Amino acid sequence: MSLAELVIVSVKVEGRSKSEVARDYRISRYWVQQLVRRYEAEGEAAFTPRSRRPLTNPRAISLDLEDWIVRLRKELSKKGLDAGAETIRTHLQTAGAQRVPSTSTIWRVLTRRGFVTPQPRKRPKGAGRRFAAEQPNERWQADTTHWQLADGSGVEILNIVDDHSRLDLLSKARPTTTGADVVAGFRTAFGRYGIPASVLTDNGAVFTGKPRGGGRVALEMELDLLGVRFHHSRPYHPQTCGKVERFHQTQKKWLAAQPAPATLADLQRQLDRFRRYYNTLRPHRAVGRRPPEQAYQARPKATPAKPAIPVHYRVRRDKTDSVGVVTLRYNSQLRHLGLGREHARKRVLILVADRYVRAVDAETGELLRELSIDPTKDYQPLGRPPGPPKGRRLKKP
Repeated sequence: MSLAELVIVSVKVEGRSKSEVARDYRISRYWVQQLVRRYEAEGEAAFTPRSRRPLTNPRAISLDLEDWIVRLRKELSKKGLDAGAETIRTHLQTAGAQRVPSTSTIWRVLTRRGFVTPQPRKRPKGAGRRFAAEQPNERWQADTTHWQLADGSGVEILNIVDDHSRLDLLSKARPTTTGADVVAGFRTAFGRYGIPASVLTDNGAVFTGKPRGGGRVALEMELDLLGVRFHHSRPYHPQTCGKVERFHQTQKKWLAAQPAPATLADLQRQLDRFRRYYNTLRPHRAVGRRPPEQAYQARPKATPAKPAIPVHYRVRRDKTDSVGVVTLRYNSQLRHLGLGREHARKRVLILVADRYVRAVDAETGELLRELSIDPTKDYQPLGRPPGPPKGRRLKKP
């Protein structure tokens, strides 16, 4: 028997006074009166405990604001953008909402409306360890990823992000990204944001030559001349470059929600539009729910630990000899660059940036060879197997 039923029986059946019952059961006389009135009006339903939830909540948001939250959720999801509670709250602030609810309130609205299915919170392994640069420009991460145009042709996107702020420093689309393209992309980023203290990439051929014979590629030489430390993840361990890998996912999710680009220029315009939104508007969880641009500007920038070495640039006009070799002076010594017998007696332009060399046909502009000079060798071979070209037989004497 509940206390309410006991009180009602004492008054209505035993005929005891309300004051006496209130005193014996140590409750207020007002509550005894309310229980009796409720019994007289509802009968035995008065025995059932009533909800203690208040009839009104002055902090509850309006239905119009709830509808606005739901509308933003749908719009952001349709565009392939992050549509979490914090992002929606940022958009409400930007739009000038008179009352901006808390992140937890927005999350409850989305849950109540069926947009979120609550999941048990699982703490990931290593959640207590955070590998992030302390300053902007302390470490940049770079990587290439693949995408498709409307006709199905594949393209590559070079992405460079700042490790500390997650800022999108560069997103450049090309049919194929070469070593020279990577250097050009980094030079563009240098012009925008300065020279970083270090760079982190995987072991792709455009980033390093160590796994493929120990030579250096153009980017390695460029960063060395600028005094930038260059680090690489160990093979088959993309988690080391996790920030740029995660950025690929965010970028591709947005691209998938856009019209398929017909040309490379269309794709580049989409990348530029996403970069502006990502850097200046989208709150990033890893940097305190601030846009990356705000996090990047909030702290002093790191610089290379050692001074940059001036790069020696020159252009030389020459002509190959009878076997397709051209001679170039490097570090006060002559180096012989093989271009192939098919280019014998050809006028060429030699473009030199310290050890990085490009040989171009002087008449057509065709790139004949690009290489990094090995200072330990006098002759810089093409890397072809010895002997005559495949398919060509030697004449018998």
